[in-house]
Amino acid sequence: MYDVTKLSDTTEGEVRRASFATCDLVCSKQIDIEIEGDIINGIQFTGGCHGNTQGVSILCKGMKVADVIARLEGIDCKGRGTSCPDQLARALRQLSE
Repeated sequence: MYDVTKLSDTTEGEVRRASFATCDLVCSKQIDIEIEGDIINGIQFTGGCHGNTQGVSILCKGMKVADVIARLEGIDCKGRGTSCPDQLARALRQLSE
């Protein structure tokens, strides 16, 4: 119900790029992630509250994937059971499995 759907996942050298469709309960529609090793190089949300998603993206840049998952997983938005940050954590978890 709250899961993200992987749209693409490619690796060039050490850089992995993946895109995920979010569930229908959140404002953002897609999350694009770039990771090198276990470090996040960049995140871009399509849709959602621009200031908030831009802030989350900037704060996560340079962080380890596991640390971002630990901080964002389970964040709820307005009683929906998920949120844009939680959707990011779910996407990162899929990439780390």
